Amino acid sequence: MAIRRIVIQGDDRLGKRCRPVTDFNKRLHDLLDDMKETLAEAQGAGLAAPQVGVLRRAVVIAGDGDDMLELVNPEILEQSGQQTSPEGCLSVPGKWGMVTRPNFVRIRAQDRYGEWFEAEGEELMARCFCHELEHLDGHLYVERIDHFLSEEELEAYYQSQEEEE
Repeated sequence: MAIRRIVIQGDDRLGKRCRPVTDFNKRLHDLLDDMKETLAEAQGAGLAAPQVGVLRRAVVIAGDGDDMLELVNPEILEQSGQQTSPEGCLSVPGKWGMVTRPNFVRIRAQDRYGEWFEAEGEELMARCFCHELEHLDGHLYVERIDHFLSEEELEAYYQSQEEEE
């Protein structure tokens, strides 16, 4: 396993639609393993293959504890509700913007061996599904924001959330 360099906004690869994975082989397994290690090192919530320069439909998302969800050729089956909160991206370091996403998302994907499965998530997991799958179609969250949040705006948002709890 190896930590890969994360591609930053402005790199043409982030704006391209990724091709489906058709070979579920050691090369894919190495990519997924490297992406998991890269995500852990970067302390992010999710990472899509184009963010490490590979134009394939593969995603890893941080789960509970050390678990990570691997999604190959993922697609959204169902979404409902709405949530708006700050969102950032490893490919847009140090910047945040308010993004509205579904509050519930159910997806279908393949695992590293090509077996299909379904998964669902609410709140942060739903946000991660949507964010990472958009990367596979050449989109970044910055296309959905009105403006980047200042540090003061971001801090005020999180402080208001703590007070509500």
